Amino acid sequence: MWKEENNQLKQSFEFKDFVEAFAFMTQVAFAAEKMGHHPNWTNAYNKVDISLFTHEAKDSVTEKDVKLSKAIDQILKKD
Repeated sequence: MWKEENNQLKQSFEFKDFVEAFAFMTQVAFAAEKMGHHPNWTNAYNKVDISLFTHEAKDSVTEKDVKLSKAIDQILKKD
């Protein structure tokens, strides 16, 4: 579940293994590129932490971030 914290939308994801986490990140990368809005994220083995915020809006949450979070939720529903 996405939570707004420190002017960012954040969520952590845990997968079965590194390959599953990397596949998720690849799908998110394609969606983000299509939207022209990219996440800040980290990956450690099977865990992916994502933070969404908009630099042009003084690093605050905008509709772009909400749309990307919804696209990420849809990617998870497909699996």
